[in-house]
Amino acid sequence: MQNTKAYIMLICATLFWAGNFMIGKYAFFNDIPPMSLVFFRWLLVWLILLPFTFREILKFKSVILKNLPLLFFLALTSVGLFNSFTYLSLVHTQVINASLFNTAIPAIIILLCFLFKIERTNKFQILGLIISVFGILSIITKLDLNILFSLNFNKGDLIMIGGVISWGLYSSFLKKKNFTLPLLTLVHILCTLGLIFIIPQFLYEFSQGETIKFNIELVYILIFLALFPSIGSYYCWAGAVSIIGPNRSGIFLSLIPLFSTIMAISFFDEQFKFFHLIGAVLIILGLFLSNKEIRND
Repeated sequence: MQNTKAYIMLICATLFWAGNFMIGKYAFFNDIPPMSLVFFRWLLVWLILLPFTFREILKFKSVILKNLPLLFFLALTSVGLFNSFTYLSLVHTQVINASLFNTAIPAIIILLCFLFKIERTNKFQILGLIISVFGILSIITKLDLNILFSLNFNKGDLIMIGGVISWGLYSSFLKKKNFTLPLLTLVHILCTLGLIFIIPQFLYEFSQGETIKFNIELVYILIFLALFPSIGSYYCWAGAVSIIGPNRSGIFLSLIPLFSTIMAISFFDEQFKFFHLIGAVLIILGLFLSNKEIRND
């Protein structure tokens, strides 16, 4: 029953995140600066959650203060960096590309869990990691060796790899959390600490003359981002990881490009090309291998 609950939460999280990619691209087309979008998105999340969580934050103050270093790191890698990488990448690359990279996050999680001794790693997971890396290379090189040898990669693809690594770090170290907090309270704490890292990004962008225009369309965008890819996805993801762990949760991230591709083709007329297919097949094959268990008889 608990596993079923985790799977439902993971499907909801990935569906909401797919919507996040769509909004990120839509914002670019409508001249909404990426760092400003990140800042006002999480500021709205903070304001929405405050009435529901401030009593719990006071109640668990000692637990929060005791685990502040880990909470700061989780906030930096999730709220502080992942969203910034994602929106910035969508300025330079397709929704399909950016979302496909998310399928590599489980492989990154496995590698990071191995490096930081968070979870044990088996030979299938290592093989899966290697195959997934070839999948990533297929997408960023478009199956063109000249791009690989000349290192003439799409800037947005490289930025999204930074996002993949940051989310991999977040998911891996979320498993090291050995304290209990209500999920909404945890989301609000990560939001609060994450804003500390987002504000300098926003101020730098503002200093470069990139300002956001407030209108009713922006209000709708921010409400959607606050309720679904922010509160909803983070709540569901953290809850699922606490039930079935980061490695098993990670495989569900392959649903993001499925949902995103359908949306991108429908709304932005993006094209799903052969190199996308090869990359996706390799990454998903790597995921299945990495989730294969070795039994000791």
